[in-house]
Amino acid sequence: MTATFAIGAFALSTLMAGATYLTARQTFLNERRSAAERQAFVNASLVRNALRVPGTQVSQLLTSVDTIPGSRSVLYDRGAWYATSISVGQDAIPRAERSLGLSGVPAIQIFTLDQTPELVVDVPLPAVRAVYFEVLSLAELESTLRTLAITLAGAALVTTVAGALLGRWASGRALRPLAGISEAAVAIAGGQLQTRVDGGDDADLQALAASFNRMAAHLQARIEREARFTSDVSHELRSPLTTLSASVGVIEAHRHRLPEPADRALTLLDGDLRRFRRMVDDLLEISRFDAGSAELSLDEVDPGELVRRSVGSTMPIDDDGRRLEPEFPVVVGNDVHGLRIRVDKRRIERVVANLVDNATAYGNGVARVTVGAAATRRGAGEPVQEPQPGPGRGGQAVAIRIGVEDHGDGIPPDERERLFERFYRGRHSGRRGSGQGTGLGLSLVAEHVRLHGGEVWVEDGPGGGARFVVELPLSPEPPTRREPEGPT
Repeated sequence: MTATFAIGAFALSTLMAGATYLTARQTFLNERRSAAERQAFVNASLVRNALRVPGTQVSQLLTSVDTIPGSRSVLYDRGAWYATSISVGQDAIPRAERSLGLSGVPAIQIFTLDQTPELVVDVPLPAVRAVYFEVLSLAELESTLRTLAITLAGAALVTTVAGALLGRWASGRALRPLAGISEAAVAIAGGQLQTRVDGGDDADLQALAASFNRMAAHLQARIEREARFTSDVSHELRSPLTTLSASVGVIEAHRHRLPEPADRALTLLDGDLRRFRRMVDDLLEISRFDAGSAELSLDEVDPGELVRRSVGSTMPIDDDGRRLEPEFPVVVGNDVHGLRIRVDKRRIERVVANLVDNATAYGNGVARVTVGAAATRRGAGEPVQEPQPGPGRGGQAVAIRIGVEDHGDGIPPDERERLFERFYRGRHSGRRGSGQGTGLGLSLVAEHVRLHGGEVWVEDGPGGGARFVVELPLSPEPPTRREPEGPT
């Protein structure tokens, strides 16, 4: 809109300036031409009368003739040329003008003499066999027109700038209400569902603001209703799940008495019950985030030991009741030694466990888990440096990075952001794993990390698979205020 006003002002001012200049130039030129013609005919009449008197001195006659300031007289008399100025004589007058005058045709012509515009008027005097020429300098007129052109150009420039400023002001005034609505829409898209728009005193804007606020209110009510539904259902399911778990535990205690078909059925029931309980726990955790009641219980821990313990908690238990060792390495860089990090241990253990489970279910198994220190906070998508051996540099670290790599085919770039959305399991989830997940694991990872003021992202792993990277500050930073999305 600003550009339109500026272009319009420039076009209009240029058109007006051009029209003004051409009109003024033509007017001034016509006035000079008329004045030169009148003076030339008056002077020619005086010269003709004087030449009829025998013994007239032509040189004195020309000097006695009244002329316009800046004009010079030239006379052709019986084959001889006379002039009042040595700079303007026979050779200065254009040949075409001389020919017309000598042939008895009066004429007027503009020409250039020494880069100065000149106006010449010839008046034939056949009665005395002479031709009178009046040569008028247009240098003063050219200077005036040049000044006028500069003034008009400056006025056009000022008008263009004024038009741009006017367009900027007008567009700002016209779009200011829409800017408020746009900011409100962005806030609502970011989860701040309580955002509303003030219609002010503008009647048109009030109607738009009212419609927008009704839409936001309905959206907020629907999301809150769905969040309450999810929370209520999850809470209601916990009681029967507890009863079922206790009953299955009693039956498992007498597993040796069961026939083989019943034993297989009990195994299937126990597995499905565990997955169901895990899903209910995930939904309850999500509902806490939605309600804004999720809080951190911070402890100062060794990051390497925390990750090792978290990985160990995901390993199955053998027949002797002991957890198996992981079949993949847990690489803790020397730069982590001596570092302490303040985190909620339960939440970070859940983060690592979910990433390990995700790699196991969808990435053909875990390749390795890495823990390293970071001297600067880096955004998502930037490569993570490998943990380096050597002396620790804990004093330079500002964050800890935990990486979980898998043996899979990697994650397409267009899916990497969506992986952390709720219930999203990827376009190829049915092909990559068992398809028994709920799609909440990675979204819970993102919520737990965000609560610590950290970041999580996906990148290509060194072995061709995917690497999930969690970056946690040494001390938790307040997360960006955001209302989490409601259940889908």
